Amino acid sequence: MVNELWHGRRYYSLGSYIKNTYGQRLYKLPLSSGATCPNRDGSKGFGGCIFCSEKGSGDYASDGDLSISDQIRQAKETVGTKFSDGGYIAYFQSFTATYAPIEHLRRIFWEAVSHPEVKVLSIATRPDCLDEERYELIRDLNREKPVWVELGLQTTKEESVKLINRCYETKEYDNAIKRLNYMGIETITHVILGLPGESAGDMLSTVKHTVDMGSRGIKLQLLHVLKGTVLARMYEKGEFNVLTEDEYVKITAECLEIIPGDRVIHRLTGDGPREILIAPEWSTHKRSVLNHIHHYLKSHDTFQGKALT
Repeated sequence: MVNELWHGRRYYSLGSYIKNTYGQRLYKLPLSSGATCPNRDGSKGFGGCIFCSEKGSGDYASDGDLSISDQIRQAKETVGTKFSDGGYIAYFQSFTATYAPIEHLRRIFWEAVSHPEVKVLSIATRPDCLDEERYELIRDLNREKPVWVELGLQTTKEESVKLINRCYETKEYDNAIKRLNYMGIETITHVILGLPGESAGDMLSTVKHTVDMGSRGIKLQLLHVLKGTVLARMYEKGEFNVLTEDEYVKITAECLEIIPGDRVIHRLTGDGPREILIAPEWSTHKRSVLNHIHHYLKSHDTFQGKALT
């Protein structure tokens, strides 16, 4: 069963999880809820997180002015013929997808789950933007089709939390994960590797925290420096260095070593839009980076005996 799950990769990949859970391929369609973030509109802060582009990490999402049905159709057209033998994940990716009036959220999320080709609803949000009404909505949606909730933790290091302008305390993440797990909702945590001033130990501490809190899935995201961000200004002033490819591969492998084999790895790196990416340039060769990571895992004995727990 272990070999069937991992396909020799020594971690439980998203592709393997989807195949085992849903019995078919699923492709993510990036959508927009039309929301912004509380650390952009002055509710908690201004400017957003220092690494976020003007589109709030939704650079690949559809036009938020379109209806959800039109966004789905547009996203499917973008996918084109490269994906025609499975279903879809409606992924509300940009900004904070639950930071909008509850009636608006009911309308758009139900429109998404009602689409016949959508098999899963995935909602990217912040833990401080979940309340009783939103938990109830998520519970009701999950009774119709599976719902994944993706939480942008990024780091647990307090100095980094302030630096990136996250504008919520880690305990709010902890409470949200506990509540969602209790409800039986699939939880996914976003972690950024390579934030300014963070050591390998800091990054591993964040990953361990997500594991200890019971997040069912983890996204490991390389820090990208994008044009027009506060992070870009810091980089141009020489205030920090981005990770080299070798450094990133090594820390990613160390993260995988402490993640139990039953947790789903939704991402091992990331690919920022080339037209606004400043650094690191090596990240544009995503397939090469993934091959580098897989080669590293295969060549290090510490991963050979890893088993599902």
